[in-house]
Amino acid sequence: MTEPAVCGPRSAWNEAPVVSKPTANLNSERVGWKSLPLASVETLNIADPTLAEMGKNLKEAMKMLEDSQRRTEEENGKKPLSGDIPGPLQGSGQDMVSILQLVQNLMHGDEDEEPQSTRIQNIGEQGHISLLGHSLGAYISTLDKEKLRKLTTRILSDTTLWLCRIFRYENGCAYFHEEEREGLAKICRLAIHSRYEDFVVDGFNVLYNRKPVIYLSAAARPGLGQYLCNQLGLPFPCLCRVPCNTVFGSQHQMDVAFLEKLIKDDIERGKLPLLLVANAGTAAVGHTDKIGRLKELCEQYGIWLHVEGVNLATLALGYVSSSVLAATKCDSMTLTPGPWLGLPAVPAVTLYKHDDPALTLVSGLTSNKPADKLRALPLWLSLQYLGLDGIVERIKHACQLSQRLQESLKKVNHIKILVEDELSSPVVVFRFFQELPGSDPGLHAIPAPSAAPSAVGRERHSCDALNRWLGEQLKQLVPVSGLTVMDLEVEGTCVRFSPLMTAAVLGTRGEDVDQLVACIQSKLPVLTCTLQLREEFKQEVEATAGLLYVDDPNWPGIGVVRYEHANDDKSSLKLDPEGEKIHAGLLKKLNELESDLTFKMGPEYKSMKSCIYIGMASDDIDVSELVETIAVTAREIEENSRLLENMTEVVRKGIQEAQVQLQKANEERLLEEGVLRQIPVVGSVLNWFSPVQASQKGRTFNLTAGSLESTEHTYVYKVQGSGVTPPQTPTGTRVKQRLPGQKPFKRSLRGSDAISETSSVSHIEDLEKVEQLSGGQEASEANSPERHPGAPAPLEAEPPGALQDGAQGLQDDRPQVEEPESLR
Repeated sequence: MTEPAVCGPRSAWNEAPVVSKPTANLNSERVGWKSLPLASVETLNIADPTLAEMGKNLKEAMKMLEDSQRRTEEENGKKPLSGDIPGPLQGSGQDMVSILQLVQNLMHGDEDEEPQSTRIQNIGEQGHISLLGHSLGAYISTLDKEKLRKLTTRILSDTTLWLCRIFRYENGCAYFHEEEREGLAKICRLAIHSRYEDFVVDGFNVLYNRKPVIYLSAAARPGLGQYLCNQLGLPFPCLCRVPCNTVFGSQHQMDVAFLEKLIKDDIERGKLPLLLVANAGTAAVGHTDKIGRLKELCEQYGIWLHVEGVNLATLALGYVSSSVLAATKCDSMTLTPGPWLGLPAVPAVTLYKHDDPALTLVSGLTSNKPADKLRALPLWLSLQYLGLDGIVERIKHACQLSQRLQESLKKVNHIKILVEDELSSPVVVFRFFQELPGSDPGLHAIPAPSAAPSAVGRERHSCDALNRWLGEQLKQLVPVSGLTVMDLEVEGTCVRFSPLMTAAVLGTRGEDVDQLVACIQSKLPVLTCTLQLREEFKQEVEATAGLLYVDDPNWPGIGVVRYEHANDDKSSLKLDPEGEKIHAGLLKKLNELESDLTFKMGPEYKSMKSCIYIGMASDDIDVSELVETIAVTAREIEENSRLLENMTEVVRKGIQEAQVQLQKANEERLLEEGVLRQIPVVGSVLNWFSPVQASQKGRTFNLTAGSLESTEHTYVYKVQGSGVTPPQTPTGTRVKQRLPGQKPFKRSLRGSDAISETSSVSHIEDLEKVEQLSGGQEASEANSPERHPGAPAPLEAEPPGALQDGAQGLQDDRPQVEEPESLR
């Protein structure tokens, strides 16, 4: 159920002045800053020359850094390493340009080594105003004490009043802090001082006699409880984790009934319920607790109620849900206007209500130091620059983006939205799912209870891997969307879209949301097909000899397979060098096929055996052909590797045997020719009168057969007649005929229309007919003893004369063999 929207008195606020005199409202404060950008600040008639020079220097520094970043993106050359190596301080000072160049090199020096690193955002004029506040803070701190006191008090009071009125928190005080959790730690100190009157005197003894309890939701951001205990010096038993709803309501909302039971149990044990942290938009999915009921419970037991969350930003809008509006009655709340409004280096704000200034001073919420009050200066300048309309417009734009994405995803199949009951939530969390056949559409995301626990866990991990792949793909395709991939305890891996935290910084628009939805729709066929082909791939691998299916549900692809070679130790999972070599060659061969599939060798940790990871697949993948190709190629690589390993020994023995045979043949030739023919002059005369009719006989080594052969046939016929046919390359048992332009592992008849399907069928039928005709002719010639009446006479039936004539014709066509003398 959706909570009713409540219209706040926003119109009355617009009529009332936002700040006290002599400061006008926020819209009037924008005059001068909005009309003139920071680049024209030095053209104004500023009486203080230091202030004018500071604005000019800031403009030049920002321009120099932005220009240097632009040049770095255009240049591909490496940065010199000398700038990254610390060195001694130079004796003579450096100018501003050199220092800024050093800063720029340190900021972008590692981009060549890490191309995926996050680069600095291109901030706008509101970012320049915020950065100017830090420079102004350093300059203002140099004023005399009286001027500094008046100025810091004015800045702090203005900013506090503006924030309290914008976010409907009446009569509140503000504490500005850099760390978001620091404000909650200070509030805990204030609650301890308020509930333990003797804490200042007795200290920890008071806490030991009656231990305080801080209640946190199970959906709170990770590490919050540990941070509070470390800052307050409390043991971890002082934290109480309140579970969320399990039967009724959202599974990310605090269970109020169970919380009341925990409070009663702690009181009976002599503990003191101190503080409750509620969520107006959880860190994960953006759900809001029932703050109204929690406030009543806290008032009943005297517990401090603190609220935090991204949904508090909607308090600035005209229409707010009742659950979020109840946060205005809490004791304190933490706001993060920096990411909401796209303001860099702006502190977080904790608004609280307390009447004792001494306790707030002791707790650290207030300070007499002017430097602490100057923390509000960047936010003070930024709020005046944006104005009330600009603040509301940015928050409203972020909420509209989330609603636009939510409405679009409702129309997309196989996408489940986890916050569809939170219409006012600016956070959208979605997840891909595969609907089980014959299941209830309302329960398709929940595994069947009758299924085996192992099968349910495997299916959960498979969907998580696919959602993780989907999130990473969307982040690359639409980077301005600011998506985040996260793991939830119940739902699993999901994708989160939180425009309030990213839209103002990244500049997300409605067109980007439409592009995001289009990318999701384009990836859905791949996801559904991959999930369906996993079981078929597993069955094909298990039915193929030599292949082992590796069950890795965390891999977002068809599956993982490993080839088991002859010397593979199946009982061991340690690294196998021979298997790694085979899988490396197999990966190279598979990538050379230029298919639509992606192949990867893993796992990343090298202590396990190597495997082939097959990526996402489309609908027209022939799994049987894929598995058969993997098996045949791996077997071929294994046989070739064995041949190469034995080649060295075989060649060495063949060379030794050839040397022995050639030496023996040389001795026989000497005995045949005689000693006189070896004498230089006598041998030439004797050879002239009586030439020797002996042919040269060498030796050739057949690598395929691994044997020595004579070169007599080579010299006589000048052809290679080794007589040994090399073994055929191992091929699959089924040879698939591909159409022209068809990629490997494609099913030619799936997913085509009637015309293309008819043409493909006819083409394949023609190929089959040609194969049958050629196969039939070979079979008839080899097996049929009778001759067809219309067939020509076989070669054996020709008369002997014809054979002799044919042989004579062949001898005429063959080139004549030269005499041994000409050969020599």
